[in-house]
Amino acid sequence: MTVMFEAAELGRKIDKKTYKAQLPELRAQLLQAQFALSKTNTPVILMISGVDAAGRGDVVNALNEWLDPRGLQTFAIESLTDEERERPYFWRYWRRLPQRGRIGIFFGGWYVDPIKQVVNEEINEANFEKQLSNVRRFENMIVEDDALILKFWLHLPKEEQRNRLKSHEKDKNAKRLVSKQDWKNHKLYDKYTQAAELAIRHTDTGGAPWTLVESTDSYYRDLTIGQTVLHALQKRLAEHDAKEAAKAAKKEAAANAPVIEVVEPKIIKPKTPQITVLDRVDLDQKLSSKEYRRALEKYQGKLNRLAWAAHHKKRSLVAVFEGWDAAGKGGEIRRMTQAMDSRLYQVISVAAPTDEERAQHYLWRFWRHIPRAGNVTMYDRSWYGRVLVERIEGFAQEEEWKRAFLEINDFEEQLANDGAAIVKFWVHISKEEQLRRFKEREKVAYKQHKLTEEDWRNRERWDEYTAAINDMVARTSTDYAPWTLVAGNDKRFGRIQALKTVCNSLEKVLDK
Repeated sequence: MTVMFEAAELGRKIDKKTYKAQLPELRAQLLQAQFALSKTNTPVILMISGVDAAGRGDVVNALNEWLDPRGLQTFAIESLTDEERERPYFWRYWRRLPQRGRIGIFFGGWYVDPIKQVVNEEINEANFEKQLSNVRRFENMIVEDDALILKFWLHLPKEEQRNRLKSHEKDKNAKRLVSKQDWKNHKLYDKYTQAAELAIRHTDTGGAPWTLVESTDSYYRDLTIGQTVLHALQKRLAEHDAKEAAKAAKKEAAANAPVIEVVEPKIIKPKTPQITVLDRVDLDQKLSSKEYRRALEKYQGKLNRLAWAAHHKKRSLVAVFEGWDAAGKGGEIRRMTQAMDSRLYQVISVAAPTDEERAQHYLWRFWRHIPRAGNVTMYDRSWYGRVLVERIEGFAQEEEWKRAFLEINDFEEQLANDGAAIVKFWVHISKEEQLRRFKEREKVAYKQHKLTEEDWRNRERWDEYTAAINDMVARTSTDYAPWTLVAGNDKRFGRIQALKTVCNSLEKVLDK
């Protein structure tokens, strides 16, 4: 028995009369808080974990009874499915995260597998701590995006667990709940609680705290969890109201302030670095029509063979296409799709987020399109919008786009660790070439739809984007996901450069 769990064995109880007296008011306040929460940008995650027979299922059932099911979803995630096994581990949780204003209850959650693996000696302690570090980063990421995470560990003394298992076996209605695996787990009780204590200590943070609940008495257990959830919701709602009041007061003060002519000092915006990574790109590189046709046939044939080889070896490919407006990203993508069997790939064209996507963390909409092992996903614009257009246009606050560099690197590292090949292209053209292509689009009827007012507006902020691109490449070009700067002034050269890069990347991942 660990010291942490010894401290939780205090024999705390609540009699049935007290429980029934307090429950109606608790339920009324929970519903009121849940309704108020639905008007905010806060998603709530309730994690119900603990030892076998501690009543996790009973707690989940109680919460479903006390809360409004229209704003609530429960996830009882068991062993990995084939679909989940062929993607990075956290994909199964990203796709289930609750929307803003809603509550998600996770039965066990992302702690179950690491704890089981170390107890069953499938991984060593070093790998266990590495997984816990990944968990902590995942939780911190969604907490920084305004999520509220509450984690409950339901504890039972070893002897009490044994008694409950025996009692369930004798009960005709409960016997089905007891399996050989339950008794095997009981024999591993000490190892299990040691692993659980390590997990709790490593992941008990201010943004995602653990609450250790003594579960010998079900009335005490359920009331404690209900009250803890209520207090956390009320605290978050009070913080939300305070922020909204501060915004309103600031707005009112600005509206009522006397008009005083003030000569503002001239603010000199920081200039684009004199030399950026884009200056290294030789835009004079060209291919003749004959050279292009020969190279296109060679590398499309090679990509076809490599894509099938990767499919058979369960190695996925994630390709990201970013670049200036009219740089030729679409043409490069089409030359790749021409080379591959349509059953192997999908192309995701990224536009402004939908209402559904805005209700989630910005990475959610990209996580859900991660390919299965052996398949290909090509993103026509991507998560890098966070540090480009959202940064420049002010759609993301400074603290949001600055922390995105770390979040993106972590995301891509998870893909690479899962065996994926990652290629990222910035298709570069000169400002003069872009203007020429814009004017060409104005004249050609079937190209006019490609040119928008936004394209012209982005062009006016060329220097600001150049600085942001320099930051992006410098801070997110890694060994496992390097950037390739494509020389796009000559479309033929750019297409072959991109095809070569993809083929080389697939060869590397297949050689591992």
